[in-house]
Amino acid sequence: MLTEERYQIILETLKKKGIVKIHELVKLTNTSESTIRRDLTYLESINQLKRIHGGATLLKGRFNEPSYSEKQIQNIDKKSVIAKYAASLIDEGDCIYLDAGTTTYEVIKYIDKKDIVVVTNGLKHIDELIERNISAYILGGKIKARTKAVIGSDALKNLEKFRFDKCFIGINGIHPEYGFTTPDSEEAILKETAINLSREVFVLADESKFGEVAFVKVADLRKAEIITNEEPEDLERYMDKTKVKVVTE
Repeated sequence: MLTEERYQIILETLKKKGIVKIHELVKLTNTSESTIRRDLTYLESINQLKRIHGGATLLKGRFNEPSYSEKQIQNIDKKSVIAKYAASLIDEGDCIYLDAGTTTYEVIKYIDKKDIVVVTNGLKHIDELIERNISAYILGGKIKARTKAVIGSDALKNLEKFRFDKCFIGINGIHPEYGFTTPDSEEAILKETAINLSREVFVLADESKFGEVAFVKVADLRKAEIITNEEPEDLERYMDKTKVKVVTE
């Protein structure tokens, strides 16, 4: 089979299914696994797909953003693993910034320290923090209904008053060249500011976020340590610029 024919089969299969495994493509094209891996690497290099562990997926639109409800049911087991480890990094006496998002929300469930203060822009976070008797502040500002986040200039002014020992940030895209990115410029500014106001910074992201590039840059990779559940395909490219902590349980 000609190389161009394989490319066509790979891309057509992706359009139909959204995600495809290497072993499926081996059968469809009657070629070796190493050949398919080379094909995927090339197609990724020309922005036709995104490689993931064991296969490939369609690229997402840079401005595309799932709602909070959609995110809430995606990869929940992976988010819990990441969140449990993140919570273990919190020490008594810490001042914490907890970004809006479904993975950062999961962190609250695992916090076992009481002498801490949490500042958040996550509307969903507040009830859970109150239930656990954790001292908390919520930023005031404009409500973004889709992500259940507080954003805007008022929220930014509010945030700039604080200084944090640690912050935990949710993100849409992580790329070795383009850094941390998110679809919304107002959320990007809040995330960037929280990062700059924190002594230690952790980005919480499952493996699907690696290789993605959203609309607005938040920060360079060197600005934060990444906590994830699975090694990205090209781990070395990330490790050259930041720390990547992979947790599995």
